[in-house]
Amino acid sequence: METRTKTVAWSAGLTVLLALTTVVCAAVGPVSIDYLTVAKVLLNQLALPTGVTLAGGLSLQTTPVFHFQTPKTASVIVASVRLPRIALAATVGFSLAAAGTVMQGFFRNPMADPSIVGVSSGAAVGAVSAIVLPLSIPFGIEGAAFTGAILTAFLVYALATERGRTPVATLLLAGVAIQTFLGAVVSFLLVTSGESLREALYWLMGDLSAANWGDVTFAAGIGLAGFLLLLPYTNDMNVLLLGEEDAHHLGIAVERTKLLLLTLASIITAAGVAVAGVIGFVGLVVPHMLRLVVGPDHRVLLPTSALAGASFLVATDTVARSTAEVLPVGIVTAALGAPFFLFLLKRREVHAL
Repeated sequence: METRTKTVAWSAGLTVLLALTTVVCAAVGPVSIDYLTVAKVLLNQLALPTGVTLAGGLSLQTTPVFHFQTPKTASVIVASVRLPRIALAATVGFSLAAAGTVMQGFFRNPMADPSIVGVSSGAAVGAVSAIVLPLSIPFGIEGAAFTGAILTAFLVYALATERGRTPVATLLLAGVAIQTFLGAVVSFLLVTSGESLREALYWLMGDLSAANWGDVTFAAGIGLAGFLLLLPYTNDMNVLLLGEEDAHHLGIAVERTKLLLLTLASIITAAGVAVAGVIGFVGLVVPHMLRLVVGPDHRVLLPTSALAGASFLVATDTVARSTAEVLPVGIVTAALGAPFFLFLLKRREVHAL
């Protein structure tokens, strides 16, 4: 099958899967709602822009596409309570899986994930500091987490770069060292957190219970922009799998491409972690699952992994919020992801790229 046709076919199928997952998960909760009603409520949320109002500030006017009649209670529950959380889960899952695909290709290592250069650890220090310390930080916990993540990623890159070259092995070791140090900082902050301990722990375990449309807009804007910027470099990712020397001989600007890939993957990871906390295994397991199905070609693998990651996190978050003791979604992703990864390891499906 031609690569473009394969990409379109798989992406279309996974988009349909995401839509079906959204409908099913939006129906689940303390108040059960039938799937047809959920679908109607979701379709009623679709709107087309009709104009811009400038009086009193800039605002976009929209007109709903559909006008289905639905029970008021069901409409409020789905549109105002469940949909923001589902949208945030889809956005974060999309970003983490896309970043994980890039990192595994970048490092040519199946154990690589979006946090490998310290992004999650930097975000954790920023977020926990904002929760525990009496600081006034612009944009609150999300702003502190995003800033900490980006600063850490570039610190790791700067430490690993010498004379204009950034060896992948050195970058990996620098990332491990910085993660270890920042882990100690987070542990110290938790010990001194007092009454803020529970809030900090929930953030560190990945929690979507406070999802709102502001978080969705922030994460989706950065995540989608980063993803679109990565797409033109999927063929370069394929060439880099051959090794840096071969890639250079084939005309790839290796160091510039590595910096761009690392920067974009770190930024979209930072945006996801900032609004959802540390959620593990999405960026590790989902690219593996898709690589076994669609193959290693990043032109197909990147978009399909991103879409599959969105469905995966929506489904696991629904499991998390449906338990008797509502759990942070990070617990569920780890509980499902670790056994699956061990299963792949047992079957020898985890190997060098």
